[in-house]
Amino acid sequence: MEKVFISFEKEPGYAMKESLRSLRTNIQFCGDDVRTIMFTSCVPDEGKSTVVLDLARSISESGKNVLLIDTDMRKSVMLRRLHAKGENNKEIYGLSHFLSGQKTIEEVFYSTNVPGLFLVFSGPSVPNPTEILEKSYMKDLIDLGRSYFDYVLIDCAPLGAAIDAAVVAKNCDGAVMVVEQAGVGSRMVVECKKQLEASGVRILGAVINKVKMKQGSYYNYYYKKYYGKYYGKYYGDEKSEKHGRKK
Repeated sequence: MEKVFISFEKEPGYAMKESLRSLRTNIQFCGDDVRTIMFTSCVPDEGKSTVVLDLARSISESGKNVLLIDTDMRKSVMLRRLHAKGENNKEIYGLSHFLSGQKTIEEVFYSTNVPGLFLVFSGPSVPNPTEILEKSYMKDLIDLGRSYFDYVLIDCAPLGAAIDAAVVAKNCDGAVMVVEQAGVGSRMVVECKKQLEASGVRILGAVINKVKMKQGSYYNYYYKKYYGKYYGKYYGDEKSEKHGRKK
């Protein structure tokens, strides 16, 4: 297994770490049969990828081995956000390389400089992500992860922008929705929940994100400034970002 070197741009403060510990504990209490968990949101810019990244690090810090799979082959931010570099500057391969038959499973698994944290990056963008996510290769990858890691966390594209998450969900033990406080209309949340339910996956719950705190608090700075920096026009369609938001 090749190794990549990653770095997190922000160290969570005390309050953030406590929230992550609570989330980690809640997941553990879902049962030892819930180990492969996918995360999605309704629309871009709800902070989903950062929640998954921070949770993966929190789980690894508890002494567990965790595999994080990025399935967003439309416009992933993970490779750039982690400043990932391969050993000796080797090219980093990802999920799209594997699902298209260009690379083997072993060639897209990466250990990291963070003990207990392993990654499968999304790879280059592809024109048919939903189609290739439906291949049996994706199930093989998840099953392998379940066999060798304590937890497998899967970061999926927002359901309000693509159906990819529902396709991945049918191979998972549970699903978590990341919802921005006051950022998405209740109707859209219900519709996305129905799409997940149709896949047959067990919905474990929701993470309410970007909670409005009093001015100057850590949460206010972390969520509003950190998340907004990266997503922008997620699919190049500004209307898709606003759809479903409260007026």
